[in-house]
Amino acid sequence: SLGSILRARVVPPVGGDTLFADMVSAYESLPEGLREEIEGVTAIHSFEQNFGRRMTEEQREKFLEKFPPARHPVVRTHPETGKKALYVSRPFTTHIEGMEPEESASLLRRLYHRSEIPEHQVRFRWKENSVAFWDNRCAQHRTVWDYYPQVRHGYRVTIAGDKPF
Repeated sequence: SLGSILRARVVPPVGGDTLFADMVSAYESLPEGLREEIEGVTAIHSFEQNFGRRMTEEQREKFLEKFPPARHPVVRTHPETGKKALYVSRPFTTHIEGMEPEESASLLRRLYHRSEIPEHQVRFRWKENSVAFWDNRCAQHRTVWDYYPQVRHGYRVTIAGDKPF
Protein backbone atom coordinates (compact mmCIF):
# COMPACT_ATOMS: atom_id res chain seq x y z
CA SER A 1 0.00 0.00 0.00
CA LEU A 2 1.04 3.58 -0.53
CA GLY A 3 0.01 4.70 2.91
CA SER A 4 -2.56 4.65 5.66
CA ILE A 5 -4.61 7.16 7.59
CA LEU A 6 -5.83 6.42 11.10
CA ARG A 7 -8.21 8.51 13.19
CA ALA A 8 -8.45 7.72 16.89
CA ARG A 9 -11.94 7.78 18.40
CA VAL A 10 -11.41 6.09 21.78
CA VAL A 11 -8.02 6.24 23.46
CA PRO A 12 -6.85 4.95 26.83
CA PRO A 13 -5.91 7.54 29.45
CA VAL A 14 -2.35 6.14 29.46
CA GLY A 15 -0.51 4.09 26.83
CA GLY A 16 -1.54 2.82 23.41
CA ASP A 17 1.03 4.93 21.57
CA THR A 18 2.18 4.01 18.07
CA LEU A 19 5.85 3.70 17.15
CA PHE A 20 6.73 4.68 13.59
CA ALA A 21 10.07 3.56 12.18
CA ASP A 22 11.90 5.40 9.40
CA MET A 23 13.01 2.54 7.16
CA VAL A 24 15.19 4.83 5.01
CA SER A 25 17.18 5.75 8.11
CA ALA A 26 17.22 2.08 9.14
CA TYR A 27 18.66 1.11 5.73
CA GLU A 28 21.22 3.92 5.72
CA SER A 29 22.47 2.85 9.16
CA LEU A 30 23.41 -0.64 7.93
CA PRO A 31 27.10 -1.40 7.45
CA GLU A 32 28.13 -1.00 3.80
CA GLY A 33 28.86 -4.73 3.45
CA LEU A 34 25.38 -5.67 4.62
CA ARG A 35 23.78 -3.13 2.27
CA GLU A 36 25.68 -4.75 -0.60
CA GLU A 37 24.66 -8.25 0.59
CA ILE A 38 20.93 -7.48 0.55
CA GLU A 39 20.84 -5.46 -2.69
CA GLY A 40 18.72 -7.37 -5.22
CA VAL A 41 17.55 -9.93 -2.64
CA THR A 42 13.86 -10.91 -2.53
CA ALA A 43 11.76 -11.71 0.53
CA ILE A 44 8.40 -13.45 0.79
CA HIS A 45 5.60 -11.66 2.64
CA SER A 46 2.37 -13.22 3.89
CA PHE A 47 -0.51 -12.37 6.21
CA GLU A 48 -0.43 -15.93 7.59
CA GLN A 49 2.01 -15.49 10.48
CA ASN A 50 0.14 -12.42 11.71
CA PHE A 51 -3.57 -12.26 10.87
CA GLY A 52 -3.66 -15.90 9.77
CA ARG A 53 -3.07 -17.17 13.30
CA ARG A 54 -6.53 -15.93 14.29
CA MET A 55 -8.26 -17.62 11.34
CA THR A 56 -9.61 -21.10 10.92
CA GLU A 57 -7.85 -23.25 8.36
CA GLU A 58 -10.79 -22.77 5.99
CA GLN A 59 -10.73 -18.98 6.39
CA ARG A 60 -6.96 -18.94 5.85
CA GLU A 61 -7.25 -20.97 2.63
CA LYS A 62 -9.93 -18.63 1.25
CA PHE A 63 -7.85 -15.60 2.16
CA LEU A 64 -4.75 -17.15 0.55
CA GLU A 65 -6.65 -17.55 -2.71
CA LYS A 66 -7.36 -13.84 -2.74
CA PHE A 67 -4.08 -12.69 -1.15
CA PRO A 68 -1.29 -15.18 -1.90
CA PRO A 69 2.21 -14.61 -0.49
CA ALA A 70 4.01 -11.78 -2.28
CA ARG A 71 7.59 -11.40 -3.43
CA HIS A 72 9.15 -8.02 -2.59
CA PRO A 73 12.68 -6.66 -2.65
CA VAL A 74 14.38 -6.53 0.74
CA VAL A 75 15.53 -3.05 -0.26
CA ARG A 76 12.90 -1.02 -2.04
CA THR A 77 13.28 2.30 -3.80
CA HIS A 78 10.79 5.03 -2.96
CA PRO A 79 9.13 5.96 -6.28
CA GLU A 80 9.04 9.70 -5.49
CA THR A 81 12.25 10.36 -3.53
CA GLY A 82 14.44 7.67 -5.09
CA LYS A 83 15.73 6.80 -1.60
CA LYS A 84 16.31 3.19 -0.61
CA ALA A 85 14.53 1.69 2.39
CA LEU A 86 14.45 -1.66 4.16
CA TYR A 87 11.27 -3.45 3.18
CA VAL A 88 10.92 -6.31 5.67
CA SER A 89 8.78 -6.60 8.80
CA ARG A 90 8.37 -9.15 11.58
CA PRO A 91 4.59 -9.49 11.15
CA PHE A 92 4.63 -10.17 7.40
CA THR A 93 8.05 -11.22 6.06
CA THR A 94 8.32 -15.00 6.24
CA HIS A 95 11.72 -15.69 4.67
CA ILE A 96 14.37 -14.67 2.17
CA GLU A 97 13.99 -16.39 -1.16
CA GLY A 98 16.77 -18.84 -2.03
CA MET A 99 18.35 -18.97 1.45
CA GLU A 100 18.50 -21.84 3.87
CA PRO A 101 15.92 -21.34 6.65
CA GLU A 102 18.50 -20.69 9.40
CA GLU A 103 20.46 -18.24 7.28
CA SER A 104 17.26 -16.44 6.24
CA ALA A 105 16.01 -16.19 9.83
CA SER A 106 19.36 -14.86 11.03
CA LEU A 107 19.54 -12.19 8.35
CA LEU A 108 15.93 -11.15 8.89
CA ARG A 109 16.46 -10.80 12.65
CA ARG A 110 19.35 -8.41 11.95
CA LEU A 111 17.21 -6.39 9.56
CA TYR A 112 14.11 -6.35 11.78
CA HIS A 113 16.25 -5.04 14.62
CA ARG A 114 16.94 -1.86 12.63
CA SER A 115 13.29 -0.81 12.84
CA GLU A 116 13.41 -1.27 16.62
CA ILE A 117 16.32 1.09 17.27
CA PRO A 118 14.93 4.22 19.00
CA GLU A 119 17.01 6.55 16.80
CA HIS A 120 14.96 5.37 13.81
CA GLN A 121 11.60 5.83 15.55
CA VAL A 122 9.11 8.44 16.53
CA ARG A 123 6.48 7.79 19.18
CA PHE A 124 2.98 9.12 18.46
CA ARG A 125 0.77 9.75 21.49
CA TRP A 126 -2.88 9.50 20.60
CA LYS A 127 -5.62 11.85 21.78
CA GLU A 128 -9.29 11.57 20.88
CA ASN A 129 -9.68 12.53 17.19
CA SER A 130 -5.93 12.51 16.50
CA VAL A 131 -5.11 11.65 12.89
CA ALA A 132 -1.94 9.97 11.67
CA PHE A 133 -1.05 9.62 7.99
CA TRP A 134 2.01 7.58 7.08
CA ASP A 135 3.82 6.38 3.98
CA ASN A 136 3.98 2.57 4.00
CA ARG A 137 6.70 2.66 1.34
CA CYS A 138 9.27 3.97 3.81
CA ALA A 139 7.77 3.64 7.29
CA GLN A 140 6.59 0.87 9.57
CA HIS A 141 4.31 1.19 12.55
CA ARG A 142 3.65 -0.78 15.69
CA THR A 143 1.20 -0.29 18.52
CA VAL A 144 2.50 -0.37 22.07
CA TRP A 145 0.15 -2.81 23.82
CA ASP A 146 0.49 -1.32 27.30
CA TYR A 147 -3.05 -0.21 28.04
CA TYR A 148 -4.96 -3.35 29.05
CA PRO A 149 -7.75 -3.45 30.23
CA GLN A 150 -8.44 -0.07 28.62
CA VAL A 151 -9.43 0.05 24.93
CA ARG A 152 -8.30 1.91 21.86
CA HIS A 153 -10.54 2.26 18.81
CA GLY A 154 -10.25 4.15 15.57
CA TYR A 155 -10.93 4.17 11.86
CA ARG A 156 -8.28 3.29 9.30
CA VAL A 157 -8.10 3.79 5.57
CA THR A 158 -5.35 2.25 3.47
CA ILE A 159 -4.39 3.72 0.10
CA ALA A 160 -3.49 1.37 -2.76
CA GLY A 161 0.03 1.85 -4.04
CA ASP A 162 2.48 0.53 -6.58
CA LYS A 163 4.54 -2.62 -6.82
CA PRO A 164 7.77 -2.23 -4.80
CA PHE A 165 11.00 -2.02 -6.80
